[in-house]
Amino acid sequence: MNEYDIIIIGAGPGGLTAGIYAGRLGTRNLIIDRDLAGGLGREVPEMENYPGFDNISGLELIEKMKAQATKNCDLREMEEVTEITKTDGEYRFTVKTSKDTYQSKAIILATGSSHRHLEAKGEEEFKGKGVSYCATCDGFFFAGRDIIMVGGGNSALQEALYLKNLGANVTVVHRRDEFRAQKHLQNQIKEAEIPTILNATVEEIKGEMLVESVVLKDTKTNELKELPINGIFISVGYIPHTELAKQLDINLDESGHIIIDKKQKTNVDYVYAIGDVCVGLKQWVVACGEGAVAATSAFEDLQNQ
Repeated sequence: MNEYDIIIIGAGPGGLTAGIYAGRLGTRNLIIDRDLAGGLGREVPEMENYPGFDNISGLELIEKMKAQATKNCDLREMEEVTEITKTDGEYRFTVKTSKDTYQSKAIILATGSSHRHLEAKGEEEFKGKGVSYCATCDGFFFAGRDIIMVGGGNSALQEALYLKNLGANVTVVHRRDEFRAQKHLQNQIKEAEIPTILNATVEEIKGEMLVESVVLKDTKTNELKELPINGIFISVGYIPHTELAKQLDINLDESGHIIIDKKQKTNVDYVYAIGDVCVGLKQWVVACGEGAVAATSAFEDLQNQ
């Protein structure tokens, strides 16, 4: 049967939590993800702020959540949702994927986000040849090599620390005069004696077959300086995946994120949204909380229809 009470699109932390709660409430629900469960959460090298764990990797926590979720719902990985349309009758939505077609009474969008690019010259050319957006994926190849981490948020500093622990000679480059990351991460960067270059942007990435250098621009003086490196890791924010939301005419804010209320409801009846695709704090624990709220809201709305 391809008929469900709730279909959750996206199997990140929020989507998996929504599946756990929806299943425990007695609904028949399905989680669909175009990739493996976990999304960008699989790339987090270490978390020290998730309740119950002093230190745990994103991949390890995702596997625990996935095992728990699949006791309460169906899960389809490596299956991309291509279209959602509204239909008449009890099952209000038809969800078409790369492999099948499903019907659902309610939808929870947990479509997440992807890495934002620098748009620097040479970035696309050297992707996979020294340009990376995932320290846990590619950091091993840069042990003993000179690299830079571009960014000033939590993810950038977490990954810089991870790369340092792998034995890479990492320097953090940030376009502002101070980091946006939490204070304890900034302190860890100092304690690890990781060099930093502030007030600098990457103007160009250069090399022959592989990355050999970057051209940095001083944001105060406009001076250009070429820095020899073997690799560049980029963590400068994320772009929300709202293609499906646009199909349903869901309201977005000026930054392109889905607008939701306190019950995770969108402007479209029986459609809810959670996690990085929404307006709000981009934190794993927040996405999980939103997943619980969305599943409960959907259940209550279906009960009261």
